[in-house]
Amino acid sequence: MLYLLLYLFLEVLVSVEIASAIGALATFAEIVLSAFLGIFILLRFQQTLSENMRAFSMRQIDWLRFQELNLFTLLGAVLLIIPGFLTDIVGIAMQFSVITGMLVNRFSAKWPPHTPHHPSKDSNVIDVEIISDHTSKQ
Repeated sequence: MLYLLLYLFLEVLVSVEIASAIGALATFAEIVLSAFLGIFILLRFQQTLSENMRAFSMRQIDWLRFQELNLFTLLGAVLLIIPGFLTDIVGIAMQFSVITGMLVNRFSAKWPPHTPHHPSKDSNVIDVEIISDHTSKQ
């Protein structure tokens, strides 16, 4: 809830500043053009998805990169459709794979977690049990 309120505050702040600088007509044109751009990206997403599937099947990209490309493209297109300058800025940024790659690398948890490896003194010792084949005759 706190993040939603923070986002709304930032959206209003950015929108008022930019709208007062460029005027009402340019603000309206930006809202309409960004919505059309978002719809265009959604309509073209089938082609983008098939290109990413081909690259994944040919092992040019890995599974994480495949998910990253498709998820951020969709999310960015939806953000472009929603009116507002901040959402448009973030939506356009999500269309560029360099920026989305930096975001994923920055905020994703590394798996497996990196732990420093300190080899113990007996790390080269193999524990074995010797079972004798000779039974003692008594």
